[in-house]
Amino acid sequence: MDSKLADALDSHPCYNGDAHKKYARMHLPVAPGCNIQCNYCNRKYDCCNESRPGVTSSVLTPNEAAEKVRIVREKIPELSVVAVAGPGDPLANDETLETVDLIHKEFPDLTLCISTNGLMLPRHAETLYDRGIRFITVTMNSYDVDISSKIYEFVIWNGKKLNGKEAAERLLANQLDGIRKCIGLGMLVKVNIVLIPGINDEHIPDLVKNMKKMGVYTVNILPLIPVEGTKFSDMRAPTPEERRKLMNVCSDGVRMMRHCRQCRADAIGLLDKDRSDEFVGVGACGSGCGPVNVESDGVTGNYIRVAVASDDGIMVNGGFGNTSLFRMFKVSGSDITEDGVVKIEQRGGVYGNAHTKNISDRIVSLKNADIVIVREMGHRPMDDLRIAGKSVHVAMCDVTEAIWDAVKTYRETH
Repeated sequence: MDSKLADALDSHPCYNGDAHKKYARMHLPVAPGCNIQCNYCNRKYDCCNESRPGVTSSVLTPNEAAEKVRIVREKIPELSVVAVAGPGDPLANDETLETVDLIHKEFPDLTLCISTNGLMLPRHAETLYDRGIRFITVTMNSYDVDISSKIYEFVIWNGKKLNGKEAAERLLANQLDGIRKCIGLGMLVKVNIVLIPGINDEHIPDLVKNMKKMGVYTVNILPLIPVEGTKFSDMRAPTPEERRKLMNVCSDGVRMMRHCRQCRADAIGLLDKDRSDEFVGVGACGSGCGPVNVESDGVTGNYIRVAVASDDGIMVNGGFGNTSLFRMFKVSGSDITEDGVVKIEQRGGVYGNAHTKNISDRIVSLKNADIVIVREMGHRPMDDLRIAGKSVHVAMCDVTEAIWDAVKTYRETH
């Protein structure tokens, strides 16, 4: 461990038990979309009456998050760590890396931290490292596919919804691969485990042993919080004594985090003295509690949003890399409604960094689309769109026909 990482560890309240009474942390709720559904999770925002992971009083844009850090830094000088932990999965949201870049540029002395379910970690490990992130938390509740299939309702992978053992196998493989990559790069990994009585309680010691073998820095065993509206709402939470005994059993040769407060996605301040309400206003919930969109494919309400490369609105006649605009449509049931236009700034460069930037910018401009329809597209942007959770459809026909063909396929796979 180099001296810079050691200094960051000394002031990290979650990774260092001696630091949590002296140093503050701040969670930035910029990542509402998630690519898995845990049976214990019901994310809400605009809700100030609950204190648990996944809850926030608002979802911020990257620029709003940066402004909030400026304000908090002035009022809480002991702030040492800024993290993105939700309310969905940070790696399922483009806004996460944009936020990280803004904070790292303006506040290079603050330690950056990411908390993830691990599904997208193999694809982002090097990117996170290159952006200065050295602390990664992965929530991993099982090392066994059969047990995992009881904990997760579904996983969204490459634009497809996976269920049962198929979902559990994909999630577990990616979690293990991602953890290995992060450790190999020199990052410190914390594994969070939700203790679910009757599901994974007897399995957790084996899971911890495997995490120790992999080189995980610390383990945090969290108690299940039964939440209304989830499949595990009627399950009992483990008692403090059950959790304490399990931590003692698992602590042989493993750093065990015993001071966790199961922070909200917008937590601010010392772990023992959260001050987030000072920065959002004190009082009742704002516009009413509502669920955050669970799926990272961007579906909002009952609509499927479709982006079509068409300059006349009649035919699909634009390629992904050269179209000057995408026409947006909302599909609900058997209705198609026009929903504006996304104009694309034409950039030069058909190879190298300029080409990569062109592709990235176009994908970001379509972040609200579930389906992207074009006349032609290369393998690189097609892969990148699918990684971003978009369904891709290539067609040379009229817009309406293309939309219905794409929507039919989308509904069959989601």
